[in-house]
Amino acid sequence: MKRSNHGKCAKAKYNSLRFMIEFVVAIAVVLLVFTTVIGFSRVDGVSMNPTLQDSQRIVYLRIGNDYEVGDIVAIRMPNGDRYVKRVIALEGDSVELKDGAVYVNGKKLQESYIQGETLPENDRVKYPYIVEKDAVFVLGDNREESIDSREFGAVIKKNVKGRILVH
Repeated sequence: MKRSNHGKCAKAKYNSLRFMIEFVVAIAVVLLVFTTVIGFSRVDGVSMNPTLQDSQRIVYLRIGNDYEVGDIVAIRMPNGDRYVKRVIALEGDSVELKDGAVYVNGKKLQESYIQGETLPENDRVKYPYIVEKDAVFVLGDNREESIDSREFGAVIKKNVKGRILVH
């Protein structure tokens, strides 16, 4: 008795359909992860030297906004400017710059990672500076070559895209 190819054909179609569905689901999961969990950015300039280098690619975690002093974060300002900076102070903290150093709540920060002195950039930010609610005060590690909170004040958390995972 001759076997029908109909059963083999149906099985092949089923396997193809199953593969396509699994592929589409996998792509959807990857897209979901990249749009809600992790993101990618690039360091532009030398403001984070020596910790991060110009043109270095970075990965950041999008979820959560419970940033801590010392975290490196990716920022996107309302005007579209993008920055990678270090969190120096949190909401309610008092920041003061004196003698080339940073003082938070009256205590001098011990910052082994910085390059250069931390001097006020201009008269836009008055010290002592109290960090606003739902905001963080950020500085570049290369203090003499950084546009940061000394220039634009504290960054509201909704403009912080995430905490850098790998550097």
